[in-house]
Amino acid sequence: MDRASALALLKDVLAETVRADGPDLNVRQAAILLRVSLEPGPHTVRGLAEALSLGKPAVSRALDALSGLGLAVRVPDESDRRSVLVNSTARGLAALAGLGDRVISCERRLSQKPPVQIPLPVTPQQAPRTIQAVSSGSNDTASHAA
Repeated sequence: MDRASALALLKDVLAETVRADGPDLNVRQAAILLRVSLEPGPHTVRGLAEALSLGKPAVSRALDALSGLGLAVRVPDESDRRSVLVNSTARGLAALAGLGDRVISCERRLSQKPPVQIPLPVTPQQAPRTIQAVSSGSNDTASHAA
């Protein structure tokens, strides 16, 4: 699959996902739920943070949201009561099954269309100068230039 086709597939999957009934996960939450559900455990906040190159607070916030939606749970580690393990729930697995079905459906539709041609920059230097990162100390913000 080339870059343009991959992006077209992602675009279609995301469009289908926002139209679907169910939780609206951000990318961090989805990445954590996918890792917990598809990779062998046990999963801990520390392990997820290391695997995804995130801080533990960011993983904890994402897990708070996933727990609030009933997609993941934290359970005490029976072998080490100081540790907490993360598991997906039946609802979380069902949400991922729906996502998987959407990916398959979108890929099938995309494979029936003529190839997509998207002129994309190969390097950051070739990218349009419409979005510039502005650093202001510890808070990085993005400004959109016209």
